[in-house]
Amino acid sequence: MPQGRPVLILLIEDDPAHAEIVRRNLEDFRVANRLIHLEDGQAALDYLLRQGNYSDPAMSPRPDLILLDLRLPKVDGQQVLRSLKADPDLQQIPTVILTTSKAEQDLVGAYGHGASSYLVKPVDFEKFASLMEAFGFYWLAWNEFPKGTSLRPE
Repeated sequence: MPQGRPVLILLIEDDPAHAEIVRRNLEDFRVANRLIHLEDGQAALDYLLRQGNYSDPAMSPRPDLILLDLRLPKVDGQQVLRSLKADPDLQQIPTVILTTSKAEQDLVGAYGHGASSYLVKPVDFEKFASLMEAFGFYWLAWNEFPKGTSLRPE
């Protein structure tokens, strides 16, 4: 994890209950010192591409990690992912799909467009909480990142 500054996770999730589960579990794990939550795909694109309400870079700091739902209002998660991975300034940000969809076409599409991982949200609260705990360990404690990236200290 970065030394001297919080890990910034951008959560793009339209379900407030799911967003709260993610927030609480990452907060309890003490990995997401800063979580930015956006509720639709258009807001995510505006944030990431620094347009509209997020044109000031101070209002849209680059995340260290993105958690992206696929079923979003306004612009779906697959389009957000395609736009993100097509932008040279954004494409290296690890992007984890966190969705309820088990559809093969969604899975194939996500990986085809550059997703780093694909997690299916369990319906059961306890299982979802366990998934988020395992996620925290994997991505923020065990996974190795190249030197110089935002999640790896120099």
